[in-house]
Amino acid sequence: MTRQTDMNKENVHAANIKEPTKRITRARAKALGISGDLPPLHPKVKQEFNQVLQPNSKRGPLDNKSTDAGSNFQSKRRAVLKDVTNMPFNDLNLKIISDIKIQTSKQIRTNVAKKNDMVAPTVYVGPQVRIGKTKATQLMTEQSIKELREITSQLKLANDLENEPSIALGSSFPKGETKINQLEGENDQTILDIDSKHKDPLMCSLYAAEVFNNLRVAELKWRPSDNYMKTVQRDITQEMRGILIDWLVEVCEEYGLRAETFYLTVTLIDRYLTKVYIEKQKLQLVGITCMLIASKYEDITAPRVEDFCFITDGTYTRKEVLVMEREVLDELGFYLSVPTVYKFLRRFILAAQSSYKVRVVELEYLANYLAELTLTEYGFLNFLPSLIAASAVFLAKWTLDQIEHPWNPTLEYYTNYKASELKTTVMAMQDMQLNNEASLQAIRQKYKQKQFKSVATLTSQKPVRPLF
Repeated sequence: MTRQTDMNKENVHAANIKEPTKRITRARAKALGISGDLPPLHPKVKQEFNQVLQPNSKRGPLDNKSTDAGSNFQSKRRAVLKDVTNMPFNDLNLKIISDIKIQTSKQIRTNVAKKNDMVAPTVYVGPQVRIGKTKATQLMTEQSIKELREITSQLKLANDLENEPSIALGSSFPKGETKINQLEGENDQTILDIDSKHKDPLMCSLYAAEVFNNLRVAELKWRPSDNYMKTVQRDITQEMRGILIDWLVEVCEEYGLRAETFYLTVTLIDRYLTKVYIEKQKLQLVGITCMLIASKYEDITAPRVEDFCFITDGTYTRKEVLVMEREVLDELGFYLSVPTVYKFLRRFILAAQSSYKVRVVELEYLANYLAELTLTEYGFLNFLPSLIAASAVFLAKWTLDQIEHPWNPTLEYYTNYKASELKTTVMAMQDMQLNNEASLQAIRQKYKQKQFKSVATLTSQKPVRPLF
């Protein structure tokens, strides 16, 4: 009898439930809010929710795929994401969201109480989980911010290094000296910084000082002998060497080779003649072979071997040029990165131009003209390439402007030469400049052209000797 009574009570409760309780998702709540249809609320069902759950079912009513209570909704389908940012958000929507939050919270508390229930609990992120995730997110954000700050600091350091003045040759800036545009030298003389505002990556402004320090060391190591005509060579003379180099000037103009190629060619010839004895019949072969090597090293497109054979009127064959090329490279150890006068000249001209408000093109052409004149003279092997470059800038400035002294603290700072140390070289260079009856005229004719501002015709009205 008692059992029958219990069964009747259960039937009464089951009859009072018109439809199973459904989990209302955010998508459904949004859809309900837009359409204006409210889900049927059953307070009695929510109070007796624990009795409605079926412990023996494999799937809970929350996962049931049956038809929803709303007449406008069918079976669940994956919706297409649409732009809902402009949809109205009125009081009705706020009420629906509030009811959903209350219902969902009650369902969570009920599912947690039923530990042995087979129904899968609703996935919900509780306050503790949210706090944990929030902390983890904060940690990740802080780590990202820290890395971003490190990257930013490195970029700022690189920019600062780019704007800081470079270290001069063989010296360093005083402690605490952070001036960019100018430096204070001895006796309060202003030294202009030629690297602070130079943005050309080819000039290597950030480490130009270190590069030229290495060049100053290398020019002592790889300089050719200044008396190989007496110690090594017996069949050729200084005049033969000068004629060869004067002819190579015309070859460079014929094939449009760069100035670096010409300077490197002369250096390779002197270095090879310092070590190997040759006969005068092969002197021209050594010349074109060294120019072939230099053009491969300095120019983008080097002339062919046949071109050099043609320029000698077929005096040498292709095979002879290739054999000589192998001998020269083997004898020099394939070491071609040697400092020439031109490497120092570009840096020193930049330092000289810093004292002018407008770039003086004639200064560059005249300095290059004077430097090239020294290549034909065997006696200039006594001087280092850096000394010749500094002397060419000195004499070029004096030729163009005889009002003020050509040497200033900036040039002395970057060349590491005082004016008194240039006296011998400048005097010998001026003698060549004033010698209009010289037998070797290729370089003079080259710089008499209008494209070089005819600087070969310029001479100083005053002697340079009183400057020292």
